[in-house]
Amino acid sequence: MVRVRLEEFKVFSGSSNEILSKRIVEYLGISAGKILVTRFPDGEIYVRCLENVRGKEIFVIQSTYSPSDNIVELLIMIDALKRASARSICAVIPFFGYARQDRKTKSREPISAKLMANLITTAGASRVISVDLHAGQIQGFFDIPMDNLTAYLILGRYFREKGLKEPVIVAPDVGAVHRATQFAGEIPTSTQAIFVKKRLSPEEVETSRLIGDVKGKSVILVDDAIHTGGTLISAAEEVLRRGAVEVYASATHGVFAGDALEKLDHSPIKEIVVTDTMPVEKRINLPEKVKVLTVAPLIGEAIRRIVLHESVSELFEKGL
Repeated sequence: MVRVRLEEFKVFSGSSNEILSKRIVEYLGISAGKILVTRFPDGEIYVRCLENVRGKEIFVIQSTYSPSDNIVELLIMIDALKRASARSICAVIPFFGYARQDRKTKSREPISAKLMANLITTAGASRVISVDLHAGQIQGFFDIPMDNLTAYLILGRYFREKGLKEPVIVAPDVGAVHRATQFAGEIPTSTQAIFVKKRLSPEEVETSRLIGDVKGKSVILVDDAIHTGGTLISAAEEVLRRGAVEVYASATHGVFAGDALEKLDHSPIKEIVVTDTMPVEKRINLPEKVKVLTVAPLIGEAIRRIVLHESVSELFEKGL
């Protein structure tokens, strides 16, 4: 727990991930701000701040995963706090939704990640914090300061302490190479490999070929998020065919859409390690092989440093 000057700022929580919000304020040694989030009879979201925020530095914690009500709730909370004369409002978005639509790959498609950035800025946010964006260039979609924290220090430390024999960090696709490299930096004894895959549709992926050696080694598959689990399962089956001894999976965001948890539970993956950027622990019948680590110290420390005008980039260089 790290105490900072209480009079300088307040932290409010939306309803998307109250477990993580509680852990963050506990790390900071403060109480969460009082805010009412409810609904009108027709389902519209109603928000009212229940304490004075005039001239305060405000942090609003809200992930924007499905359903889309989460992003609407965030926007309304920001608007309510702005109209209450908050000095500044930082949107803390542990999981930034719509991030996969960060460019046009076909004609007449939206760039939804840019739209989300515009909405958050227009609502009144003066700064944004997120964790492991799907694509780093999304930072450039914001015209306000944007900190993209990474949980790979936390995840990498977990696997380093497991002491796996001859670990190899495998990127399940080309887009995950940078993440795998970051992750490998936390496990000095590891080597790296990469899958080259072909996506057949948004729901279907065909993994084609593996570049690198996994024979007789412990494989750790690394990605930013686990959605349907199809990519990881295909990759796990392939590395085992190539002679891997065991397979682990690691991702910052455990989305687990549809029947992903059931499929992963029956997969050859030995352990699946994610963080609490999404309320994974509230899932019913969460498989024992799913391990959830908290990013509360990471986000809490970033908030503390912003309030005290200290370097946030040191979190990437030195860790917690």
